[in-house]
Amino acid sequence: MKTLTSQAPFKNEPFTDFTVEENKKAMYAALSKVKKDLGKKHPLVIGGEKVFTEEQTVSINPGNTDEVIGSVSKGNNELAEKAMQEALKAFETWKKVDPVERAQYLFKAADLMRQRKHEFSAYLIYESGKNWAEADADTAEAIDFMEFYAREMIRLSETSIHQPLTKIDGEDNQISYIPLGVGIVISPFNFPLAIMAGTTVAGIVSGNTVILKPADATPVVAAKFVELMDEVGLPAGVLNFIPGDGIEVGEYLVEHPKTRFISFTGSRAVGCRIYERASKVQPGQLWLKRVIAEMGGKDGVVVDETADVDAAAAAIVASAFGFQGQKCSAGSRAIIVESVYDQVVEKVTELTKNLTVGLPEENYQVGPVIDQRSVDKIMGYIEIGKTEGRLLTGGGRAEGNGFYIEPTVFADVDPKARIMQEEIFGPVLALAKASDWKEAIEIYNDTEYGLTGAYHSKDEEHIEYALENMHCGNLYINKKCTGALVGAHPFGGFNMSGTDSKAGGYDYLLLFTQAKLKSRKKS
Repeated sequence: MKTLTSQAPFKNEPFTDFTVEENKKAMYAALSKVKKDLGKKHPLVIGGEKVFTEEQTVSINPGNTDEVIGSVSKGNNELAEKAMQEALKAFETWKKVDPVERAQYLFKAADLMRQRKHEFSAYLIYESGKNWAEADADTAEAIDFMEFYAREMIRLSETSIHQPLTKIDGEDNQISYIPLGVGIVISPFNFPLAIMAGTTVAGIVSGNTVILKPADATPVVAAKFVELMDEVGLPAGVLNFIPGDGIEVGEYLVEHPKTRFISFTGSRAVGCRIYERASKVQPGQLWLKRVIAEMGGKDGVVVDETADVDAAAAAIVASAFGFQGQKCSAGSRAIIVESVYDQVVEKVTELTKNLTVGLPEENYQVGPVIDQRSVDKIMGYIEIGKTEGRLLTGGGRAEGNGFYIEPTVFADVDPKARIMQEEIFGPVLALAKASDWKEAIEIYNDTEYGLTGAYHSKDEEHIEYALENMHCGNLYINKKCTGALVGAHPFGGFNMSGTDSKAGGYDYLLLFTQAKLKSRKKS
């Protein structure tokens, strides 16, 4: 096992170049290997015990609905309570484990995941409908989170001793960061490995114990991660795995008096409900629960009259249709200054029409959305869009035995239109015209969200104004608005995008700890 006793340089896990024949063959081999393992049953894990239940969540391939990825046992109130008790018991010993020792589990898990990178990516391709590049980036980010948070825990443990405090004669003062307790991690389907693993190990390496409830649509990927953490020898009860119903399991644990924190990634509606439920002090509760929430966005790309229109159009399309627009950072709207509007619209339309739609296993650019419920929601918004804008391309279902939707672009959309204001979470892009670059920024800011944004310009004065006035947690200049890298682009947003918790940032682990001052009078 790798051992680090001080902060080491962090480097992001490299993305795989699938134009290299050797890498292509390796991915095909991983897909073939994982395909043979599909259909298995996966247990709950409570206090180290594997628990199989009669009721199962059956996971299907969204790109080929005849294919079963696997089935995962479902928890209930009784099993959730058992998991809580096991987590509470494990916390009493885990919180005392040296932070450097806790970090070693993450280093070992990252090493093993790196060795099996394509296999984890293959599960993502089959279960979530990601193409090869999107799956590879998801796995790389999971590795990054484990490496980064392990190093951060070591740094914080050293900072606890050496953090400079104001000197007082006759006193010895130190501050340390101690764990909170039992945390509930509720993870999303769209980054079912990276976000699920990142939020889980952040809590664990900080000295907390965790109950993990993964997204219903992608429980097998989560089960494979739990298997990995068991393989590295993580003590029983530190990580408990309880898939199940959002009310029966999720809300039960959110409201539990012994829950110390909730880490949630998902929709605005569910995030607000969790925030409300967690705020109520239950009988026997000794603390105010901490909520760490990332709740989505209505992100946009702004293009002014000085921009490189080819680069801007490419960024708009990449932002809108990467992973079928199922990213909280997805650029589902673009605001373009009228003098270059027609040029950009033409280029965006052409690029979108050239996107290929098909089975992720065969590495098409655009795959399926996650499930039928998403199809129904997205198609509903497309019908709304037909009354709010000019349909340029797409607008219907795409061929294939799965949840395929054509990449869809609407032009001439009013800034107040629903498809400009509401998060769709699918391959739908709305284009709006602004009279000048300042109005474009005003239109961008006219949303209840504030997660990511991009500004395209060659004018330094415009850029500086955008940097100061575009209200979002992550702002990118002359780039797409997706693709945050751990350590380089701490990720989290303003307003209804959540608590701006900055995952992958240097202050993130503080959210899973509490600062304790130790002041001693010198003799």
